[in-house]
Amino acid sequence: QVQLVESGGGLVQAGGSLRLSCAASGTIFSINAMGWYRQGPGQQRELVAQITSGGSIRYADSVKGRFTISGDNAKHTVYLQMNSLKREDTGVYYCNVVHDWNGYWGQGTQVTVSS
Repeated sequence: QVQLVESGGGLVQAGGSLRLSCAASGTIFSINAMGWYRQGPGQQRELVAQITSGGSIRYADSVKGRFTISGDNAKHTVYLQMNSLKREDTGVYYCNVVHDWNGYWGQGTQVTVSS
């Protein structure tokens, strides 16, 4: 019912910046929440940042002060601005959307931070 398209990943030097985007399409009535998860090498998938329709925002402790999540409800798009990137930020980043009580995942986009 809902498809997600992620973009913005890539290779960047430590200290650099990237901006990820995730656009939802399909049969959309209203989106309850959108967020980003990541999975590093040998790690479990973890929440990076999430924003709800009510305006609540959550960040992982490891990214607070460096990452900013924002959304455009009209465009059904969520963004993740990543600054001061560290090697520990390397991983596959997945967009997650909660729509009409159902959860959906994007295909993932690779972020690699080099030393």
